[in-house]
Amino acid sequence: MRLPAMFFKFQFRNVEYSSGRNKTFLCYVLETQGKESATSRGYLEDEHAAAHAEMAFFNTILPKCDSSLRYNITWYVSSSPCVTCADRITETLKKNKNLRLTIMVGRLFMWEEAEMQAALKKMKSAGCKLRIMKPQDFEYVWQNFVEQEEGEEAKAFVPWEDIQENFQYYEEKLAEILH
Repeated sequence: MRLPAMFFKFQFRNVEYSSGRNKTFLCYVLETQGKESATSRGYLEDEHAAAHAEMAFFNTILPKCDSSLRYNITWYVSSSPCVTCADRITETLKKNKNLRLTIMVGRLFMWEEAEMQAALKKMKSAGCKLRIMKPQDFEYVWQNFVEQEEGEEAKAFVPWEDIQENFQYYEEKLAEILH
């Protein structure tokens, strides 16, 4: 199952003011390390009030992982996690030494708030790699997770006008927070 193109174009757009973008989409790549290396991928979205996309991953995907195996997990997320989800990520990584998590985010969520900054720092110290999505990352998500409109040739990813400036803006902010 793939993400509808219109959701991707709206929700993943790395704008500074994300009004109306109050739903998180999480595309994941789960690589099993070792002799039975395998890769699975998919996407999750917030389940209304029930669970944020990050929690949905921990509730539905993670339990299927074998704790005796090592996993490299990459998330491509429209927005960085809220404080509650960031705390859950930190706890999960501390408990499960077999997990390596890299989170690529389109935008930073409420990054000016001290509580949010502290939560992001805790994630980093628990071993989570946090990165801002570059234009190439958006293209990767487009090619691997987004459904192409039917009857058309697979459309190339068309970057929005300020994609590079917005990436640099958020990359700078994240560097200041995590320094």
